[in-house]
Amino acid sequence: MSDETADAEPAGESKRDFWAEAVADEIEAREPDEPIVIKGGVSPSGVAHLGNFNEIIRGYFVAEVLRERGHEVRQVFTSDDRDPLRKLPRKLADVDGEIVGLGDVDAGALGRNLGKPYTDIPDPFGESDSYAAHFAALLKADADRLGVPVEMVSNTDLYEDGTFEDVVAHVLEHADEARDVLSEYQSKVDEDYVPFNPICAECGKITETVTSVDLDSRTVEYVCTDMTVGDETIEGCGHEGTATFREGKLPWRFEWPAQWQVLGVDFEPFGKDHAEGSWPSGQDIARNVLGIEPPVPMVYEWFTLNGEALSSSQGNIVTVAEMLDLLEPEVLRYFFVLNPRKARDLDISRLDQLVDDFDRFERAYFGDVDDETLSAFAERAYPFVVDEVREDRIRLPYTFAAVLGMTDDRDLRIEMARNEGYVDDDTPEWAIEEALERVDRARAWAERLDNEYNYRIQEELPDVDFSEVDGDVAAALSDLADFVEAGHDGEEIQGEMYETARRHDVDVGDFFEAGYRLFFDQPQGPRLGEFLGELDTEFVVTRLRREG
Repeated sequence: MSDETADAEPAGESKRDFWAEAVADEIEAREPDEPIVIKGGVSPSGVAHLGNFNEIIRGYFVAEVLRERGHEVRQVFTSDDRDPLRKLPRKLADVDGEIVGLGDVDAGALGRNLGKPYTDIPDPFGESDSYAAHFAALLKADADRLGVPVEMVSNTDLYEDGTFEDVVAHVLEHADEARDVLSEYQSKVDEDYVPFNPICAECGKITETVTSVDLDSRTVEYVCTDMTVGDETIEGCGHEGTATFREGKLPWRFEWPAQWQVLGVDFEPFGKDHAEGSWPSGQDIARNVLGIEPPVPMVYEWFTLNGEALSSSQGNIVTVAEMLDLLEPEVLRYFFVLNPRKARDLDISRLDQLVDDFDRFERAYFGDVDDETLSAFAERAYPFVVDEVREDRIRLPYTFAAVLGMTDDRDLRIEMARNEGYVDDDTPEWAIEEALERVDRARAWAERLDNEYNYRIQEELPDVDFSEVDGDVAAALSDLADFVEAGHDGEEIQGEMYETARRHDVDVGDFFEAGYRLFFDQPQGPRLGEFLGELDTEFVVTRLRREG
């Protein structure tokens, strides 16, 4: 059984070849009203990175299964943008999704606004209406890049337009019950605790100190006090004032189930941090404070990046835009279509393995892989991964595409692909063009990692005085040209290089370096013989003979 299909459906759910179908079964079993609402959400605290995209893309696959079954589905994603900025992120992402450091933006726009809601903080790039709007725009752009029709929802908008007002009133009217429920999950919930955080009218910061509640006027009295964040303190201004229910926010443990109520949420995926924290309290609050049923949940495992946890604060992050520079959209969707309950590592240095797995997954859909489990999984999941199902696509192996990326000469790329049997006279032009799209991405991967594929073929004979090359080396190169011209493959050429060097009494290292100089104008490079076997034979022979 292949690794990627060891658990096609999440444990404990009905047996299905594709996990999203098992989730859809559970949603349908509740007989929800239409449209079925699928939600994700995140606080805009730092870079909108690939990990933040988990809830959007996981929800998307479930939404697509439900749509396939004839349901109307609304997929929403809430930006928890009335949360206060508690600390400065180390990195941000610009409008194109490129990661930048704080030194590249107006960091003061953030530092001067600690403790304020994200929607009240200027965009440090000076382009969007606020920091929160910039972050939400990045996530929406990522969704568009991957073809996910998601509706972005601002928590601030829900407060300001009154959508949350009745829920806030209900929670504060039942503050005793709210305290009793919350005290089971959170310490320091005393009789003075009020589950509402006003925005100070004087300094604009969120405060947690409410001194009285007036349900009739739907206002609270507050004092702007300090906020403790880890070992740091965000100072309040001491102002005493009045705020309406629209001029503040519910604490997160109440705000999450409040979202379920006002948006009519039927399903929400979330990471294991919430499963162990706010989900248990959210269920309890939903049922015993708000009087609603929580949505169908799905816990997903976090994935690691290059063996380490994704962390905006530590800088171990990658954006969707960055990944799409390296992978086709369908390969990235494939990464997320795999079982969400299984921990995985996205190792940028081994993207070739991920691409190979995708290519095998694709072949399995078309019946070309002898693996019943993988084939069953692919039969259901593959159509949700690609924009269009087409059997006659050409998929160049990723490392071979990286080899092709050593030249910008399109004709040479095609000839090399032809030599390896990926292209023939009957290959349609559209298939060639799609295949070559992988080449540019593999080239970007080689450059990003500066790995063994990060070389450039010299299209013209390098400016080296080969007349000064030792005569034995020159003769050996000419003999190798004869061997290549005879039609041998790359593995045979690699072995012949050693034999040719010995016959001419040439140091093997010197011989290989001469070859690298001829083709790359570098003293080293990839496995040369195998590489030469992938190039156009006439080009290789001409270059080995130093004729052009």
